Amino acid sequence: MTVHHRSSPRTFTDHLWQSITDIFDAILAHPFISGLTDGSLDRASFQFYVIQDALYLREFARALSLLAAKAPLEEHIIMFTEHASGALKVERALHESFFRDLGLTEEAVRATPMAPTNLAYTSYLLAVAYSRPIHEVIAALLPCYWIYWEVGKRLLAEGSSDPLYQRWIDTYGAEDFGQLVEAVLEVTNQWAEPLDESARRAMERHFLTTSRYEWMFWEMGYRRETWPV
Repeated sequence: MTVHHRSSPRTFTDHLWQSITDIFDAILAHPFISGLTDGSLDRASFQFYVIQDALYLREFARALSLLAAKAPLEEHIIMFTEHASGALKVERALHESFFRDLGLTEEAVRATPMAPTNLAYTSYLLAVAYSRPIHEVIAALLPCYWIYWEVGKRLLAEGSSDPLYQRWIDTYGAEDFGQLVEAVLEVTNQWAEPLDESARRAMERHFLTTSRYEWMFWEMGYRRETWPV
């Protein structure tokens, strides 16, 4: 499946993407993202982000496991179970390489509390995954896949002056990651196709909400967000 961003959406996921154009533009313009390519991002902000992202992925993997449990076909059970495992194994290896470069221990990372935005985002994902039908669950999880891939591709074209940041860009702009995203987009369209308008609107609401959380996550990292009280 090839993703195209058209003026007239051909698939349901095309429609979803068009609904967040302003959000994606805001993400690309965010100083956290632009700082990855020009090297201006403060190391402390990147370190904060990497720790919070590791904590996020643990809960994202739980939500993927719940999605797999609800999947109607064996191929989808296998796919999302593998994605949950990959979020913990492959991404953990990436984060651990960052931790080594940043002088962090795994114990210190695990002892770090979730920032407010991170806790809110993961709580939302898990609430949807536990309580909502499968088409709503995949819509809530999709922005984490798709936005990272789109950001990775854009930044890969620009490159980074910082080798550490280039490693992050290489991961999410990679063809292997893109293939995972395309598979999820295909399943999303399959599950959306027979739905009525009300069910599709529910998917749109979740997709919009978690896309907003994606922007907030980078803002959280950039500001090194803490609890106000």
